[in-house]
Amino acid sequence: MSAGKPAVPSLELAGGHSIPQLGYGVFKVENDVAADVTLTALEAGYRHLDTAKVYGNEEGVGRAIRTSGVPREELFVTTKLWNDAQAFDDAIAACEASLERLGLDYVDLYLVHWAVPSQGQYVEAWKALIELQQRGLVRAIGVSNYPAEQLQEIIETTGVAPAIHQIELHPYFQQRELREIHAQHGILTEAWGPLGQGKSDLLENPVVTGIAEAHGASPAQVVLAWHLAHSIVTIPKSVTPSRIVENLAAAELELTADEVAAIDDLDRPDGRGGADPATKTS
Repeated sequence: MSAGKPAVPSLELAGGHSIPQLGYGVFKVENDVAADVTLTALEAGYRHLDTAKVYGNEEGVGRAIRTSGVPREELFVTTKLWNDAQAFDDAIAACEASLERLGLDYVDLYLVHWAVPSQGQYVEAWKALIELQQRGLVRAIGVSNYPAEQLQEIIETTGVAPAIHQIELHPYFQQRELREIHAQHGILTEAWGPLGQGKSDLLENPVVTGIAEAHGASPAQVVLAWHLAHSIVTIPKSVTPSRIVENLAAAELELTADEVAAIDDLDRPDGRGGADPATKTS
């Protein structure tokens, strides 16, 4: 791995924009802390930031962007529509409010945070995102945490496929069937909780630690490199400066085909750690 800032590969989104494959997430980070750690991430070389209205830290992320001095055109910023604003007009207003908190004229990617099928508004929310993109307030649009049925429905109803689908995904929960649907529609897959959400023994798994030892890398770097090898966009979260830097260095770790296959074999039927999008009600 190089001594300078790692070169992070990018993937092309539908519509011609590109997204850095390794980003920095601020899930469950308080606003003022988010301002500090996001600045640390930008100084380390991250150019892809992922926040959300419900995280309560969009203002802090925006503050870090302004403090960093990094030109806006070099950044890729994602935020998300929360579940209480999925009606068409509410979604438009929610995006405008997010932009105000961020202090930005546009975001690079706007996501519907959860389908929440029981609310029955996921199609309306998607139509609002299409409108927001047409207005130029967002450059690319996507969804997060959509079951396959709802994902197919929004595509069939509107004729517009999401550019990206952000889902829980890690070696213990690989979402292969959903990823096949993504491939059919030209949708990029993005992983949240890429390190197993810290709730599992993933980073102590002998397969992962053995590969880490072979490369002189950390187990977290190995898992992130596995995501990159599968062309998955990933947004690890840490508030520890050394780990923020360490995670980014995974962009320069290349696993062998056999190592990727060994990690592929870690998939588990009970590997989900977060909420099930099909049954989430609020």
